[in-house]
Amino acid sequence: MNYYKNLGVTALAVWCLGMIGGCGSSAGEGASSPGGTAAVKGTPGAQASTGTAAGGATAPVERVRLVRSALPQLVKLPGQLASFEEVSIFPKVNGYVKDVWVDVGSHVKRGQLLMQLEAPELQQATTQAKEQYAQAQLNATISEQNYERMRQAAETPGAVSPMNLASLKAKADADSALCNAEKANWQMQEAILGYLRVTAPFDGVISERNVHPGALVSAESRDSKPMLELRQVDHLRLQVDIPEGVAAGLQDKDTITFYLSAYPGQKRTGHIARKSDLVNSTYRAERMEMDVYNHDGKLAPGMYADVLFDSKGNPDAFTVPKTAVVTSTDRKYVIAIRTGKMVKVDVATGNESASQVEITGDLQSGEEVVAKANDETAP
Repeated sequence: MNYYKNLGVTALAVWCLGMIGGCGSSAGEGASSPGGTAAVKGTPGAQASTGTAAGGATAPVERVRLVRSALPQLVKLPGQLASFEEVSIFPKVNGYVKDVWVDVGSHVKRGQLLMQLEAPELQQATTQAKEQYAQAQLNATISEQNYERMRQAAETPGAVSPMNLASLKAKADADSALCNAEKANWQMQEAILGYLRVTAPFDGVISERNVHPGALVSAESRDSKPMLELRQVDHLRLQVDIPEGVAAGLQDKDTITFYLSAYPGQKRTGHIARKSDLVNSTYRAERMEMDVYNHDGKLAPGMYADVLFDSKGNPDAFTVPKTAVVTSTDRKYVIAIRTGKMVKVDVATGNESASQVEITGDLQSGEEVVAKANDETAP
């Protein structure tokens, strides 16, 4: 009897231990389950670290406040030397080349005889014009003397008819006018004859020669090559085409530095002497020139030059970081902050440095723009 009582007590103890083990397992699962739920709820916290707060607000972006200021810039542009004066010498009259006293590279002075042409028919025409003038001059003298005699005779009443006197006066005037016309014709023929002597219009160097003695030259054939090319080389022009945005800030007498490819490393300076005041519609650039004196003869027209000058910039522009300007295929713009919203504003750029750039557009001083913008920045 006691045996069965002890067996019942033992079974009860085993049953209770099993229940206790089951309760512990259930409690463990309950502890695990809340832990898993916390991990899922932690996901929104990871999104906040990328720029979104718990309330969904956008994280602040870096901005820059607009202030008007010019951005000086050292500009480098290509240029070239050109003759200060140059001329293509064509014949004024038809004729044959008799003598040529210069060749390529000849240094000549103003008024120096370069070529001699010959045209016998022009010489004959000049001689004929001279004789006609002499005859007309003689006729005019005779007519004038006849009129003077008749005028003196007419002082005696009834000696000379007034009609005859008037006729003699008219003839004297006509012969005098004809004499002046013949004189003008003779002077014209003399001038034409002078075109057979080809002289230098200014000091320079012969850069091209296309004729030789015996060649026939024609004044009507202007499509052919010139007889001679003359260029002034002791005084040159440095020509450079400057973009219109930069040219607007340059004035006469501004200093320009240039280096010639023919003499690398040799720095030369000068001042702006002339501005064309005309913007080329194709390249949107304005031609400017400076005077270069070549007294030692080392320089030559056509030499290439690297031109350097300081661009003062646009005082009405805003200077911003380059990263603030977005350039797409069809526009340039910045993203302005207006009444808490982002707005794209088209701009034009000017001078720039390694990190900054000038901009102009529908912007006001004190406005803020996004300092680091791109196509994906939400407007």
